[in-house]
Amino acid sequence: QVQLRESGGGVVQAGGSLRLSCAVSGMPVSVNTMGWYRQVPGNQRELVGVISGSGITNYTDSVKGRFTIARDWPKNTVYLQMNSLKPDDTARYYCNTNYRSRGFWGQGTQVTVSS
Repeated sequence: QVQLRESGGGVVQAGGSLRLSCAVSGMPVSVNTMGWYRQVPGNQRELVGVISGSGITNYTDSVKGRFTIARDWPKNTVYLQMNSLKPDDTARYYCNTNYRSRGFWGQGTQVTVSS
């Protein structure tokens, strides 16, 4: 079975950095596209960025130049490196993938950026 587990969230001051991790079991991270999303309570979930099975990344405009998605194949983990954080980045962050025609989500990890 596929399981995703996010970690690394916390409270950080504006301008600071965090690295989120998505540990994947049941599927090699090189197989398919992995996505990072974020959600503020009461709002719809927003796509932050994706990394394809071949390593190609894309990001939403609001995080371009500040966030980077990377993979660590030996650890079967996908990372979201978040730099120059802003209060507007405050949200719960989720990782996601689709595998064998099924979608999978992690439980999320909270990121709070103070002003």
